[in-house]
Amino acid sequence: MFSRLLAAALLAAPLLLAQAATAKEAWNAPSAKETAKEHTAKEPSVAQSAARERQKKCGAEWRALSATEKTAQGPKWPQYYSKCVKRLKEQKA
Repeated sequence: MFSRLLAAALLAAPLLLAQAATAKEAWNAPSAKETAKEHTAKEPSVAQSAARERQKKCGAEWRALSATEKTAQGPKWPQYYSKCVKRLKEQKA
């Protein structure tokens, strides 16, 4: 009796291991929704690219200012950024 149970367990072990590996792969596989998002990503428009460049330039200028210069330019980032964007748009035009 014991030998039959042992033989059945030995025969079933590879099947159980294969099922476990398949389940692990299925769990880690990206969903259809995730793969669809990757394929639908759009390139930024010209206006979005220009806005991003202005944000980068203004941010670099803000980080380069000392504390006293920041106070003189505008006490906080939003005020400084608003002035900086206006200035950059005027320079471009």
